[in-house]
Order: sequence, then structure tokens, then C-alpha cells
Amino acid sequence: MVNKRAFLCMILALLLLLSACGQSVEEDTDPDQLTVVATVYPAYDFARAVGGDLADVQLLLPPGTESHSYEPTPADILVVQDCDLFIYLGGESDTWVETILESVELRGQTLRMVDCVPLLEEETVEGMESYEEGHDHDHDEAPGLGEVVGYDEHVWTSPKNAALITRAVGDKLAELDPANADTYAANSADYAAQIEDLDREFADFFAGVEDRTMVFGDRFPLRYFAEEFNIDYYAAFPGCSTQTEPSAATIAFLTDKVREEQIPTVWYIEFSNHLVADSIAESAGVKTAMFHTCHNVSADDLAAGATYVSLMEQNLETLRENL
Repeated sequence: MVNKRAFLCMILALLLLLSACGQSVEEDTDPDQLTVVATVYPAYDFARAVGGDLADVQLLLPPGTESHSYEPTPADILVVQDCDLFIYLGGESDTWVETILESVELRGQTLRMVDCVPLLEEETVEGMESYEEGHDHDHDEAPGLGEVVGYDEHVWTSPKNAALITRAVGDKLAELDPANADTYAANSADYAAQIEDLDREFADFFAGVEDRTMVFGDRFPLRYFAEEFNIDYYAAFPGCSTQTEPSAATIAFLTDKVREEQIPTVWYIEFSNHLVADSIAESAGVKTAMFHTCHNVSADDLAAGATYVSLMEQNLETLRENL
């Protein structure tokens, strides 16, 4: 079987031949606009807010797509090669990016979101599937309780980080287009200020919450959010896990935790089938609710003009109703 990296390399070789023949996928691009390509929705949202009418911002990950299993198309690779600025996470879920960057000659520059903020390590906490005894793992030895499994890449889930990334995008666009630097600076300051206002709303809310324990019957890609607001959490899987079926021991542990600590809500994340959360909630006699991590959005949300700020405001309202 051809592995993923080898397959990408074959595609890249073909694309180089096609581009040498003069083929282009950017015929309709306004030459007066910067072209920005973002791998995930938060980067796309920050870039379109900062770039405004001066930038053509494209979201590489199709709406509703699971980023951890995404594979770029030949058209995607050409778009990345030809853009002025390519924004990506820099984490394990987009290691395919490194293969592209090593294999093509980029016309523009890159910005890694993980380089914009201080990083936290992804961790396993009690009850997570990754260290349950008797479970089969892909690795020779699974991480134990409290051990780390690499840096957590979901940096935008902390509003403070989101504001920092927004300002970094503004700096990069100003560097690429000095004639419009003042506009990028004003746009980035405005959107970062909106995010910082939202951050204060979260802080005010949590200041009045005595028990901040949350149980996720799902992956937990919210380490930065939990760290900023001092949230204790339990979950079925770490944030970047590709597992979807926890063991009976994990479900039993989380169910007991909900009962013992009288936790009113079991949480799940967007695009989850939330069967695990439903099972735990039903057994414990509580309700479920969704926390939108903003990793990606549906086509309907995108068409309706959803933003990082609007999605996080929805999360705040959901927290008020369920925590």
C-alpha cells in the first residue's frame, strides 16, 4: 500500500509537470488583492477580518470536514503554492502541510498559528481512553495518567490566544502589503478588541461559577480554553485522538463522575455523532450540550456569516444555560 506521504509526493510531481505546461487555477484572482489560504476555520476567520476588501481569503478545509483525516486535492496544492500567505496550524493534524512545503516552491510566505502564542502540552487525564488498561493502542506504549503526548495545537480556543493570532495576521499582511499597512493594523486591532471583549465576558461569567468541572463524552480539544478559565475536565479522548468508540471502562468512569459530582451536563463537540455523550447522560439522568470548538464550520454556518466571535458567543450562552 502506498503511504500518505508517498501519495502526496506523486501528486506533487504531477502538478509540477502541469504547472510547467502553463496551467493555472488562479485566473479569476484580482491582481490588486493579496491571496491568503488558511487550512482551518479560525485562521480563515481572522484573516478575512484583517484583510477585508484587500485580501482574497480562502478556506482550504471544506466546511464540515474532519481536519484530522483531511487529504489535500491537487487543486488545493496548487492554491497553496501560488498564494501570497499560507496560514496553517503547525500541529500533528496537518503534517501533510510539511510534505507540501518541502516539495513545492512557494510564491508567498507562511504563518504557523502555533508560533503566535505560548504552547501547552496535550495531556491525558483520569478516565481518558488513551491509557485504559486492556485497550489496544496504535503505539507500543500508551501515555499514562498525567503524561503528555505532544503540544496541543488547538491554540485558538483561548480567546486571549485568538486575539494574539489576529494581531500576528495583521502584522504579516502589513509586511506583505506595506502600502495598506495602516488598514491591516486598524482591522486587526478592531477584531482583536472584539475578541478581547468576549474574553472578559467569559471571565466575568466564570467568576460566578463555583464548580467549573466539565465532562465531555467526546474528544477534548479545549486545553487552552480550560487553562485560561481554570476549568477541571474529564473526557473520553484527548483532543487529537481519532478514536470514536471508548471502552466500557471509560464510559463507566465518566458516568460515575457525573453522578458523584452532580454534574448537570455532558458535553460534546461540533460534527460529533454525540452517541457517547448521549449514553453517559442517559445513564446519569442529565442533559447534553454542544461546545463549538470553532475548528471548522458547516456550509450553512459559513453561508450565514458565522465568525469566531459569534460562535464563541453561542458557547457562552450555552455555558450560562448548562454549567
